[in-house]
Amino acid sequence: MEVNYAYKGSTAVVDRGDRTQMSFSPDTKREPTFFIGELRQNIAFREAISALHDVVVSDLRFKPKDKTAYKEWAAKQLEIDWQKVAVQRQEIVNRMQELQTELKNLSDRHYQRLKPYYDAREKFRQYVFRKQLDIYFLFDPVITVHPDEIFFECFSVDESSYGRLGASYEVFKSIDEFACGTTNIDYSHDLYNEFQKIRNYKTTKLEVDPSGFEVQTTNEESFKEVKIDLPDSWVRGFLQVSSAMSLPATKFDLHPMDIHNLCFVLRRHKEKQGPRGMRYHLTPGQPVRVVFEPWNIEVVCSRSPYLGNEEQTIRVWGRRRLHILERLIPIAKKFTVHLLGTGMPSFYVADLGDLSFTLGLSGWTTNDWAQAGNFDLMAPRAEVDNLTKQQIFNALKQNWAEAPDVLARRLNLDRSLVLGALSIYTQAGSAIFDLNKQVYRVRELSREPLPMDKLRFANEREEKATRFLSQNAIEVTSCTGDAASSLILQGVVKDKGNVYNPSLTIDSDQRIIQAECTCNWHLQNKLFKGPCEHILALRTHHFRQRR
Repeated sequence: MEVNYAYKGSTAVVDRGDRTQMSFSPDTKREPTFFIGELRQNIAFREAISALHDVVVSDLRFKPKDKTAYKEWAAKQLEIDWQKVAVQRQEIVNRMQELQTELKNLSDRHYQRLKPYYDAREKFRQYVFRKQLDIYFLFDPVITVHPDEIFFECFSVDESSYGRLGASYEVFKSIDEFACGTTNIDYSHDLYNEFQKIRNYKTTKLEVDPSGFEVQTTNEESFKEVKIDLPDSWVRGFLQVSSAMSLPATKFDLHPMDIHNLCFVLRRHKEKQGPRGMRYHLTPGQPVRVVFEPWNIEVVCSRSPYLGNEEQTIRVWGRRRLHILERLIPIAKKFTVHLLGTGMPSFYVADLGDLSFTLGLSGWTTNDWAQAGNFDLMAPRAEVDNLTKQQIFNALKQNWAEAPDVLARRLNLDRSLVLGALSIYTQAGSAIFDLNKQVYRVRELSREPLPMDKLRFANEREEKATRFLSQNAIEVTSCTGDAASSLILQGVVKDKGNVYNPSLTIDSDQRIIQAECTCNWHLQNKLFKGPCEHILALRTHHFRQRR
C-alpha cells in the first residue's frame, strides 16, 4: 500500500537554557491540523512520551545467536587436535606452537591495522539502523487533535504492542491555537533525545506547525516529498486494536507499586524453559494475585482488591513487554487492567492525572494485532444502510468524541445500529475506541479512503465464510436466549462434503463472547486467533435471516 507524504521541512528543535521549542512538521497533503501549546506538566509529559517511544522501538521477536565465529573457532581447534594426534615427534610439536604464536601476532597486527575500518563499518551499521527507525517513525506516530485532548498513537516494530498517549488541555499552561483533525508527522530519531532534555525549570512549547500549510512561493523552503510502501499489516493492526478494545473485558485497578513488583520479578528472573505465562487469580473482595511461570512466584497485590462478582483465573503471555510501563510508575496514580481472557489481548491504562497512557498487548509477542489477532471479526457486525451510517458518522464528527449510548439517544436510533455503524468506521480507519474514556473518537487514519478490497479479508477464514453464504451451505438449527439477553446459536455448515456443527453466543452488543466448532482449525486454536470460517458464516447467515 503506497502512501505519499509531503512535509515542509523537517521536525525542528530549538533548545536554550531557559526554553525548549519542538515543532513537528505535519503532512501538508492532509486537511489542516495544527496545535500550539506550552507545557505545564513537563516531567509527566516527558516520561509519557518516552514510554511511547519505547513502544515504537520494541521488538521482542526471537533473534537466533550468530554462531559463525564459534564454528570457525571449533573447526580450527579440531584441526589442531588432529595435528597433535598425527605428530609424534616433540620437535615438530614445538615448531607448530612457534608458528601458531607467530600467526597470532600477525592476526593481532592485521586487526589493529584494520580497526579504523571496523569502527567505521559499525558506525555505518548504526547509522543505517537509525535511518530504518526514521522510516518507522514516519508513519507510526499519528497525532490527532480533538476539542478536549491531543493524542499520539504508534505500534511496535514487531506489531505486538500498541501505545496511545492522550494529553488533555490541562497539561498545557497556554494554548495559542489548534485545528481538530489527524495528521502524520515528520518524527526523526533524534527527537527522542530532545524529549529527555525537558525540565520543570525550562519552558517547553509543543507545536504541530500550522505554517506547513502555507502556499509555497518562490523564496520559500521546498516541500519534502516522501513515498513509502506502507505495510498492509501495519494498517490492519491499527484497525484491529480498536476492535479489541471494544470487546468485553475483565477490569480491575492496580497500584503503581504492584506494577513495580511485577516488573521487579521479571528483572530478577530469566526463564530458560517454558511455560512462560503469567496468571491473574481474581477472587471477589480479595487482593489480586499474580503467579509467574515456570517459577510459581506469587505476587500479592495487597493494595488492589478485585471488585468483580465472579472468581476466575486468566493467563497471559508476552509479559516482558510490561517493562514499557516502568517509566510511568513514579508519575502514575493507578493502572487499570483490561483482560479479554486467557491467551487474549490485555490493556493497561495508566492514570497520569491529566495524561493517560494506554498500552495494548496481543496474546503473545509473536501474535501481533495484524496477522493473528483478527479481533475485528468478533466486533459488532450489524449491516447498516449507507444513509444511516453516514448520518451516525456526521453526528460523531460534530462533537469529535461521544459514547455510543449518548449518540443513540441524540439521533433517536437503536443502539445496535449505532454500534454497528461505529464498528464499520472503526474497521475502515475513520474512528477509534478510546478505552480510557469509553467513547468513540473520529480519527482518519489516511487522507484517502483505505483500499478495503485489500484489507477486507484479513485472512482466508473470512473469505471462506463469504463463500459459504453465497452457496447457501449454512443452516441454523437452534436459536435461543438466556437471562443475560444473550443469543445462543447452533447450526450446520457443509464444506466440501464435510459437515461441521458450529455454535456461538452473542451478547446484547452483537459481540461473540463464546463459540465452539467441530472443525480441526477451531479444535487447535479455539478463539485465540479469532473465530473459524464456520462460526463466522453461521453468525452472518443468522443476521441475514433476521432481515
